Amino acid sequence: MGEAGRVARAVDGALDRSVVLGYTRIGSAVRSRWWPADPPPMALAGKRVLVTGATSGLGAAAVHGMLDLGAQVFLLGRDPVKVDRAVGEAIAASPGAKVVGEICDVGDLDDVRRWAADFAGRVPALHGLLHNAGTMTGDERTTTAQGHELTLAVHVLGPHLITGLLLDQLRAAGREEGASVVWMSSGGMYSARLHADDADDIEYRNGSYDGVQAYARTKRMQVVIAQEWASALTQDGIRVESMHPGWAGTPGVRQNLPKFERLTRPLLRSAEDGADTAVWLIATRPESGPGHFWHDRALRPVTWSGRGGPEAQAVERFLDYVVTATGMPLPS
Repeated sequence: MGEAGRVARAVDGALDRSVVLGYTRIGSAVRSRWWPADPPPMALAGKRVLVTGATSGLGAAAVHGMLDLGAQVFLLGRDPVKVDRAVGEAIAASPGAKVVGEICDVGDLDDVRRWAADFAGRVPALHGLLHNAGTMTGDERTTTAQGHELTLAVHVLGPHLITGLLLDQLRAAGREEGASVVWMSSGGMYSARLHADDADDIEYRNGSYDGVQAYARTKRMQVVIAQEWASALTQDGIRVESMHPGWAGTPGVRQNLPKFERLTRPLLRSAEDGADTAVWLIATRPESGPGHFWHDRALRPVTWSGRGGPEAQAVERFLDYVVTATGMPLPS
């Protein structure tokens, strides 16, 4: 590594340790001076990409980024009106773009099964899958139609089930050109432990409920389960990653964290900036490594310095619960 590389690495590390500088638009503005090259023009031409939670914010920005690279994009949301509007906006921004609206409530496992069966019958191969659908509750625990805590269902159970149900489509693309699955996590996952002592713990039935903490914990769970999927699919031409977007000024942040948004507004990233690494991962499929957790086009540690990762028994209990709750085993 030359002197310039050592300096860049030192600056990059300092940005991460500061959190504020690394997660805001300052971090991406500085890192873009040395990060890997943009995908080549039309890098996704002829390829199919599915984006969940795609009607606004990071998801909508990712849709536009994929379309700019020539992909056919399946834009998934749970509100038909919002999906139709988002499809229209995408086509208006990229005339001639191939955009298909998909209606599914990712947190409702029965709806996921219904939609996935239909989708699999229409789409023979899927080159990219971005799990972006997200939610944040208040201080009252909310459950889905199947009785699962809402953030767990939307961030973990639904995406896991979708991945499994569309595995044949991902493998078909993986054998030909390669496929990528990306989980949109959050830097907030660093503040949360896995906490998987039993089913009540995983479902947030123990103690008082905190919606912000539940969000952070399920974002930690996403990183854990993405690692497991990455290990399971190494021989299938499918790369599985998780990443965090930094602090972006999205509708979700404005609605759920209004005080934080007001305080940090001048430094927040745009949605396009926040979605950049997700688009880049799917378009370039870079070499990855243990952890498979990315930010600003670089692998990042899954724990802060001095903190150990989740205990093996906690990971095992968590995975067992996800498999039991969804009926979808990890590939062996």
